[in-house]
Amino acid sequence: MAEYKEFDSICPYNDEEAVAALSQVADHPAVFALSGYFFPDEPVTYLRSALKQVRSIDEFQQLIMNQAVTWVMENTVHNFSYSGIRNVSAQKGKFLAMSNHRDIILDPAITQQVFFRNGIPMTEICVGDNLIKQSKTVEKLLRSNRMITVIRGISARELYLSSQVLSRYIRQTITSGKSSIWLAQRQGRTKDGIDTTEQGLLKMLDMSGTRSFEENFSELCILPMSISYELEPCDIKKAREILISRTEKYVKKRTEDLHSIVTGIRQQKGNIHLTFSNPLTRDEIAEAAKGSGNDRYQRIRHVVNRRIIAGYKLWKTNYIAVDLLEGDTRYADRYAPEDRERFEAYTEHRLDKVERKLDRNDLRDIFLHIYANPVYSKEKLADNVPFRADE
Repeated sequence: MAEYKEFDSICPYNDEEAVAALSQVADHPAVFALSGYFFPDEPVTYLRSALKQVRSIDEFQQLIMNQAVTWVMENTVHNFSYSGIRNVSAQKGKFLAMSNHRDIILDPAITQQVFFRNGIPMTEICVGDNLIKQSKTVEKLLRSNRMITVIRGISARELYLSSQVLSRYIRQTITSGKSSIWLAQRQGRTKDGIDTTEQGLLKMLDMSGTRSFEENFSELCILPMSISYELEPCDIKKAREILISRTEKYVKKRTEDLHSIVTGIRQQKGNIHLTFSNPLTRDEIAEAAKGSGNDRYQRIRHVVNRRIIAGYKLWKTNYIAVDLLEGDTRYADRYAPEDRERFEAYTEHRLDKVERKLDRNDLRDIFLHIYANPVYSKEKLADNVPFRADE
């Protein structure tokens, strides 16, 4: 469409573009291995044939992506549950799903599957361009899967201009009724287990607004979401990155994000729960609008943060991590002794996966905090403790 011409560099493929791209992806040598992995009961040529036969993005998502996510859920997840889906189905128009972010691919992929199974149109997904820089094949797959490209690693001036384009695209896509959008509450995954919304993200969304602060945010229909993993995807990788970052600038290897995607998919995740919270109300936004300058965005941040923290489901691993850190049994009623022994063994096994030169005690402390911090966040919420400006 002509009105979307300015967004060509960031918007997902249309059906025609996706069909052409997926036909090219089908010829990649890795497709046979992926076919055997995700579709073990089918001939090794199954995925290649399916990609060649796809005639729309809907077909790709429903016939291929849905099956792949189902395989992941059946083989790496003990139990999956979700709540609050009525908060989504009750939306009369399109919405902005603002989610915490724990796994690069699975967070939005699992969300799309829940929407699909409940007859709710799947959303477009905001994803950093660090992923599509991995390879042209990855780019073709992601943009065929309704991916909006978020440009990163550019100068301040370029970032400002890019943010304006992204903001206009998100607002126009939602308000025109074209599609809902999934957006992480911050740039990149949460590494330390503390789910916080970036103020800069909210300012970016407001850039494209042409009316009052209240009207600009109200028309986006922000619906907070929380995804909770019993076993944190890439937990030891996150702990390692945090530890190294304390003494030097952490530099990712070229294929590190791709490796994290594969690890997140293959790693055992225990239980997973997905919560769809109530959307932000007009009254909440109006109250935030009473502030001035950045204070308005801070108020919106706190509403989103509290919804996401409230919706986060705590697991035995979270409570055990708190007791291990504190050398206490404060939450011993939430788990059995054998659960604690099992998690301690899991922790030491994960620590064994990184280079020995890293301080093991510091690494263990960071690792346990990844699991414990959601409990501490819940405690602050329950006690109505004021959150810091960066929370």
